Amino acid sequence: MLSRKDIDFGRTAKDYARHRAGFPASFFTRLLDEGLLTGAKAVLDLGTGTGTVARGLARNGFDVTGVDPAQTLLESARLLDEEAGVRVDYRLGTAEQTGLPSDIFDVVVAAQCWHWFEQMPALVEIERVVRPDGRLIIAFFDWLTNAGPVEEMRKLREKHNPAWQSGSWPLGFYPQKPGDLCFTNWRSTKSFLYIEDIPYTHEAWRGRMRAYAGIGGSLPPAAVDAFDTEFADVLAEKFPGEPMMIPHKIWAEMWVLEDQ
Repeated sequence: MLSRKDIDFGRTAKDYARHRAGFPASFFTRLLDEGLLTGAKAVLDLGTGTGTVARGLARNGFDVTGVDPAQTLLESARLLDEEAGVRVDYRLGTAEQTGLPSDIFDVVVAAQCWHWFEQMPALVEIERVVRPDGRLIIAFFDWLTNAGPVEEMRKLREKHNPAWQSGSWPLGFYPQKPGDLCFTNWRSTKSFLYIEDIPYTHEAWRGRMRAYAGIGGSLPPAAVDAFDTEFADVLAEKFPGEPMMIPHKIWAEMWVLEDQ
């Protein structure tokens, strides 16, 4: 069985930057409309990767710092920011040790990454860097497993990467909906959940799988290529129409410190 230490998104940085577009525009609209960011200015994006969430927040006028342990992803993030005409302050670090000053952020965001963190050390670090009246927002953006192209990917992943068991690591867990998470010292105050169809061409869906932890993040290059070749044939045979519409579940939940 693979462990979290076996996952390296840095080796799939090219596909990650191109094909993991991240949360759709509707996600940022919901964050704003439902008041999860009301009154905030300085935001820390943990596990920022190629900066998809950080960029979306910067476009909406927030001062954003992004932290990630993969230098190659941060380099891609800076290039994408330049193309988008936004600025994010990227730092090499982890959720457990950001290396940032204390009490400087209004909001800390962990989007599509909480399951990679060691929960208790990460919470201690978040409490350190957030202001006394600050907030923690955890969000996820997941394809629904009953979609045909997702099911075909799963079958091939089991064939090419039988050691992969998502969500089985100690110290981490993968929440499925708001309310599944509970933290000492923190109180959940707001959340939302909705479904949205995301369009993918065959090329984009294959690239998204090559940037998936269960494929490109954990397999050697030759094995990734073998998976990708077979996956291309399956998509062409079973889903010839493009783009394919892949339903995704999108949710976010906000916490404040208990004494707030």
